[in-house]
Amino acid sequence: VIIFSHSFQSPPLPHTMQGIRKAVSTAGRSVARRGYAAAKDFTLLDQQTGKSYSMPRMVGTIGPDVIDIRKLYGQTGYFTYDPGFTSTASCESRITYIDGDNGVLLHRGYPIEQLAEQSDYMETCYLLLNGELPNAKQKAEFIAEITTHTMLHEQLQTFMQGFRRDAHPMAIMVGMVGALSAFYSAGLDIGDKKHRYTVAQRLIAKMPTIAAMAYKYAQGEPFVYPRNDLGFAENFIHMMFSTPCAPYKVNPVVVRAYDKIMILHADHEQNASTSTVRTAGSSGANPYASVAAGVASLW
Repeated sequence: VIIFSHSFQSPPLPHTMQGIRKAVSTAGRSVARRGYAAAKDFTLLDQQTGKSYSMPRMVGTIGPDVIDIRKLYGQTGYFTYDPGFTSTASCESRITYIDGDNGVLLHRGYPIEQLAEQSDYMETCYLLLNGELPNAKQKAEFIAEITTHTMLHEQLQTFMQGFRRDAHPMAIMVGMVGALSAFYSAGLDIGDKKHRYTVAQRLIAKMPTIAAMAYKYAQGEPFVYPRNDLGFAENFIHMMFSTPCAPYKVNPVVVRAYDKIMILHADHEQNASTSTVRTAGSSGANPYASVAAGVASLW
């Protein structure tokens, strides 16, 4: 069971408005460009005491309005009770919007159908991280940065070999992702935006390598190193299914299909794993350890 901790979609930055307009047009939803100032306060009446309390109403670009209850306890002495976060937004977001009932999934305002048809996974990653799709130069630089991080420290192979051959893949992922904190945290300042960006790039690059290693280990086959001359999806498939015995040619149809699968799963708003990573990371925990906690929440 996945419990959604919904994120409040705040008014978009100017450079994302083109994407929002495309998304609204494609999804067939009528969404006005609204801001906080136009919203009227929400009045809460305590029928036991007769007192009323005014709570700010916040209006986002898309999705339901929200009531800001941060001062609720101070004013009333009451907490709210919402165990599954079914009616609670825990943050503002300009990243992803999901409306499962109507089949809407937007990344930075772009509909998933548009991204799947016209973009690739690397462009989608850039979009999620930076807020807009890259131009040709930005894409080439981003791919070059990702490919420099695809390899794992050699000692992580020894770490992998400590697992049973029949270990659950998620158990391996939790352990291996958490172990990254022991190899790639020297000088890491989580308060530095550039450091956080590098962590994100490393995770994008190294996750396929870890997943392929886990599969090869379960099959009793030798690990296959990443090849930086291959595309992202093609490289993952090569690491999964090639062997030292013979040349392996990746089927381009499979590459395109897998690339689209990754686009679809690139981000799913505040699902269980995202909420877990945010909770763990809020204490200033190591980002690799926080992501390992997110992996565990999906197991």
